[in-house]
Amino acid sequence: MSGDGVRVRHITEADWDAIAALESRAYAVLGLSEGLAALRSRADASPETCFVLDVGPQPAGYVLALPYPPFGYPDLERAEESPDFARHPRNLHLHDIVVAERLRGRGLGQRLLDHLTLTAGSRGFERISLIAVGRSEPFWSARGFTAYPGISPDGYGANAVYMSRTTAESTKRDDVRVPCP
Repeated sequence: MSGDGVRVRHITEADWDAIAALESRAYAVLGLSEGLAALRSRADASPETCFVLDVGPQPAGYVLALPYPPFGYPDLERAEESPDFARHPRNLHLHDIVVAERLRGRGLGQRLLDHLTLTAGSRGFERISLIAVGRSEPFWSARGFTAYPGISPDGYGANAVYMSRTTAESTKRDDVRVPCP
């Protein structure tokens, strides 16, 4: 664990109730909450790129990311169905990143993103894509993601925008932390 009591680690079975609760609080208001089965299916598709953020002894955030073809994205209405991710080894889709409401604004989301970006680069992914929801495009733009306004992500709500950046973006910043074990 790092000296500040914050740790990023892989998801365990014991984390799923906390992850589902965090996801529901973050996305239900937008009508985008998926439910436990869909969340688990995304993590099961790529457990090595899905993490929990612990603050002290308990989960306070998470990130789910899985290989997806460029300009593709998960269907929120369905669980993953064992797709052939080997055909799309260079793009990692950041599906969810959530930090508990009480801890937002402390750089913890950036810490999760940095961890994911370094992990993606070390695993040979060249790009990270995402869908900005709830008018979050400026947030993601400030982190090096570029919008593709010609892509209209179905099922992700009004104003959803497909975005991506290279994994090399993290090496351009001076404040990137090395991921915790």
